[in-house]
Amino acid sequence: MSFPRYPKYKPSGVEWLGDVPYHWEPIRFKNVFREKCFTSGAHLQAGSISFGRVVFKDDEAMNEATKATYQEVMRGEFVINPINLNYDLKSLRTALSEIDTCVSPAYIVLQGRIALDQSYMKHQLSVFDVRHMKTLGAGVRQTITFADIGACFTQVPPLAEQTCIAEFLDRETAKIDGLVAEQRRLMELLKEKRQAVISHAVTRGLNPKADLKPSGIEWLGDVPAHWTATPIKYVAKVGNGSTPSREVPEYWAETGFPWLNSSVVNSSVVTEPEGYVTERALRECHLPIVTPPAILVGITGQGRTRGMAAMLGIEATINQHVAYVKPSTAELDESYLLRVLESAYLKLRRDSEEAGATKGAITCDQIGNLRVPFPPLTEQGAIVGHLDAETAKFDTLTDEAQRAIDLLQERRTALISAAVTGQIDVR
Repeated sequence: MSFPRYPKYKPSGVEWLGDVPYHWEPIRFKNVFREKCFTSGAHLQAGSISFGRVVFKDDEAMNEATKATYQEVMRGEFVINPINLNYDLKSLRTALSEIDTCVSPAYIVLQGRIALDQSYMKHQLSVFDVRHMKTLGAGVRQTITFADIGACFTQVPPLAEQTCIAEFLDRETAKIDGLVAEQRRLMELLKEKRQAVISHAVTRGLNPKADLKPSGIEWLGDVPAHWTATPIKYVAKVGNGSTPSREVPEYWAETGFPWLNSSVVNSSVVTEPEGYVTERALRECHLPIVTPPAILVGITGQGRTRGMAAMLGIEATINQHVAYVKPSTAELDESYLLRVLESAYLKLRRDSEEAGATKGAITCDQIGNLRVPFPPLTEQGAIVGHLDAETAKFDTLTDEAQRAIDLLQERRTALISAAVTGQIDVR
């Protein structure tokens, strides 16, 4: 869909705005907003910015002294997170608060100085010139202040026009957001179906007519009668590593022996290290040397990484947040073992959260004691070949859905930018 442009433009003198409608005037940010003076929000529930919204967060562990340092944010005020601009951000992390809350004093809280349509400003702030902000940021974490932002120019058209633009963008972005949500639901369904296909193959095999027997294990159910159910520790070695002290520079190097952390399990095959350690670190920090074939499993954290598994593709050592599972018998195909561990993802996560277990952590003992289906080697190979073909289909569809999401989000950003800078006339 194409949109008309305004009848007449003029140079704004501001790089990120370019030419603007003739009746618009650039204005410094500090003349649009003032920074709210600190007001303790100790009487309110703590909040933070999440996906462009101010949301309540769990503050049970926050003591009263800490809570007293949090600043009040009232409904209708804007919040900016001014730190970590060195991340690959496309825009400032800003939000219009729709709740009464309090936020960390690191946030900048804004109050309007002039007549503003809040929805228009919410859209405008979402595409504010972050590239210029990065040139102003100071320190390792690239932090900016209100003074930095305040000196920058922005665009505030007449109030009636703000409202017109806001109504247009609210309507059009809602359509795009709906399409994105559909693609995300599709990805979740594909993920669930993929998991079901893996679980069925590694617990039932490929012969639908095979005789079954009870495995005696809840998460496995019935298995083919000629299979066994074996604890992983009887067919593989399980262990984890450590993180050498960063205060000992002799432990770390620009090149050396590859060292991995749990983030690597987000790859299907691990081929790139997170860092390098020295021979001294290997000797003194009790770091295991793990050679392929082996599987890596994320064992800590509240995110999706805990319980995820990936194939190790290089000789490496690991930290304490990841376990290695290395077959100790020629009768176990490592690719089959990877598929079994993928099917056990939810089982491992549940076990790590039960009473008696370390909350939010899977132990090497839990992995070692996990009883897994153990078919003959030839069947393992057949199952792997079948699953490689089937999961490739799901992965292709998932990639297509992600590309659709990326294009929709690019379209969304471009539409907002064009409307709030006057490059299209939506009146």
